[in-house]
Amino acid sequence: MKYLIVGLGNVGSEYEGTRHNCGFMVVDAMAKNAGASWTLERHAYRAEVRHKGRTLVLIKPTTYMNLSGKAVNYWLAQEKVPLENLLVIVDDLALPVGVIRMKKQGSHGGHNGLADIEAALHSANYCRLRIGIGSDFSRGHQIDYVLSSFSAEEHALLDPQIERAGEAVKAFVTVGADRAMTEYNKTPKPDPAA
Repeated sequence: MKYLIVGLGNVGSEYEGTRHNCGFMVVDAMAKNAGASWTLERHAYRAEVRHKGRTLVLIKPTTYMNLSGKAVNYWLAQEKVPLENLLVIVDDLALPVGVIRMKKQGSHGGHNGLADIEAALHSANYCRLRIGIGSDFSRGHQIDYVLSSFSAEEHALLDPQIERAGEAVKAFVTVGADRAMTEYNKTPKPDPAA
């Protein structure tokens, strides 16, 4: 069983660690934890990990966020992955930092990466895992905000969720979206010992 796991972001050192690159952060962590390495291939960096008999093809599109659909379309066909086995990991302004949410389908909500994927696939019926980046910006400064880095305080909330998002991906490929959503769409309670 094969799955395509797409982390959305922008390539280039100037975008590393920015809010818009949360998708890259999740697949980077998954590859690192599995000891997998990235290779530069057509339209994307690609890594492959195995989990409980499933093959997870991880990609980081090199097409930049606004043309993500080109990479997703190509790799779905290249790997012969059905749409129901696609999971796109994306940053989300509507969620606070430290919150993740899986959805089986839905609108792009104004996110350029998701809009391009929807246009390329002629469908919004694919699973996405949204990583909260907050919305602490003034009117007209959204672009500056999504291309900014997280503060130290935000990293304390975000970093555990990057790892948790990787676990949510593994649940998606083993027990399916519904059970993964039930488990991982709960906002974790703060650790009183921390």
